[in-house]
Amino acid sequence: MREPFIIGAHSIEPGTSQTIYLPLSRLADHTDMMLRLQVIHGKKPGPTLFVSAAIHGDEIIGVEIIRRVSQMKVLSRVAGTLILIPIVNGYGFLGMSRYLPDRRDLNRVFPGHKDGSPAGQLAHTFMTEIVSKSQFGIDLHSGAIHRENLPQIRADLDDPVVKEMAIAFGASVMLNSNLRDGSLREAARAIGCNMLLYEAGEALRFNETAIRIGVKGVLSVIRHVGMLPKLKPRKLTHDPVQPASSHWLRAPMSGLMRAAYSLGDVVEKGAVIASVAGPLGEVEEDVIAKHSGVIIGRTNLPIVNRGDALFHVARVDDLEDAESTIESRVERADSDPLFDGIEIV
Repeated sequence: MREPFIIGAHSIEPGTSQTIYLPLSRLADHTDMMLRLQVIHGKKPGPTLFVSAAIHGDEIIGVEIIRRVSQMKVLSRVAGTLILIPIVNGYGFLGMSRYLPDRRDLNRVFPGHKDGSPAGQLAHTFMTEIVSKSQFGIDLHSGAIHRENLPQIRADLDDPVVKEMAIAFGASVMLNSNLRDGSLREAARAIGCNMLLYEAGEALRFNETAIRIGVKGVLSVIRHVGMLPKLKPRKLTHDPVQPASSHWLRAPMSGLMRAAYSLGDVVEKGAVIASVAGPLGEVEEDVIAKHSGVIIGRTNLPIVNRGDALFHVARVDDLEDAESTIESRVERADSDPLFDGIEIV
């Protein structure tokens, strides 16, 4: 028999699932703030993996992904320990804001400190009680307000363990992303926890396809690390697109933007991706693709100022292969029986 899993003041017995609350702080009116999470502690030994969302409080798509994952009966067969944290930044979530009340970005203060700012205290609790006990992690994000991302994985793809996790997740695109100072990924890596970051959709919005890809991706990684039996793999005709680099195209002038391309479209170098004009059309400038690639992020606002980030383009050489990969992954997510009342066990 395995030992119980200890987290905070709680002890979770093998073969059980428990929702627990970790105390964080108090608001000015003395409302207690808690970190709510579900721990599924399997009967059989195995690794510990956490899945987190809403580190930025307005990035809610991951909350729905975790909600759907938590409802799946197959999790009763988990070997090891699965920790689901749907809302890390409850302060921002309640206020529909990216930040905490002190305007700090939680993903820039890890590993935090027990006597630090509210953000630092939250980061410290998260690292101490969750990340330090995990060998693997998946952090779920979306684009900012009025900015949408194509479903994509961002990770240290130079690490072979992390790269295999990224491939297993199954998003259309995976980017080799540098670690930012103070980020959860940087702090996790420093203590030996292998992490992926999933980016998809827009803040304060749901996108069904992106949610489906996220749910399937989380389950696929859980299987990949040996916490659930592996399924017979479907034959995929295309590997995930792994761009050599990416860059933002910015507004050449202020005005109203008319986009000619959408999220997930491939573009050739020199193509006119959009045009920006004055309110009367008296002046107009084009937004030109600097390199051939795939649009993996874009603004959804037609009102732009000079220098605003408009399109995030991932540079790829084989446009036909990239287009086929993105289309096939989207079609697969939309038609997967996992989301039609048939549970895959």
